[in-house]
Amino acid sequence: MNIGDVARRSGLPAKTIRYYEDIGLIRPQRSENGYRSFREQDLHKLAFLGRARALGFTIEDCRTLVALYEDEGRESAQVKHIAMEHLRQIEDKIAQLQSMRSTLNTLVHACAGDNRPDCPILEDLAQTSPEARSAEKQS
Repeated sequence: MNIGDVARRSGLPAKTIRYYEDIGLIRPQRSENGYRSFREQDLHKLAFLGRARALGFTIEDCRTLVALYEDEGRESAQVKHIAMEHLRQIEDKIAQLQSMRSTLNTLVHACAGDNRPDCPILEDLAQTSPEARSAEKQS
């Protein structure tokens, strides 16, 4: 298969496939004229990578997961550890986003949004963060 075929079948853009090749995640065969020639196993690996990236795994996580997938002697505990760490990061991000949402919701409701110049949103944004105040005291 050429890169267009494998892109269509894997659902990944050709640019992404080239990038994965550049960083060593896949290694398609090359014909005498230098064109990439993808095998079914390359397509399967690309689909695997696409799914892992869609779940938010980093490139390095993907590299490790592919290596574990290809290692028949792997221990599922290794895979679970990677997935649990990624899940923890997602949960942390969700908590941060929920906090941001709550703060913005409060600010939006506090702002009259009329012709007056006072705006609680701008006042809040202009405040020095607790971390910055602490750093100022230490210096």
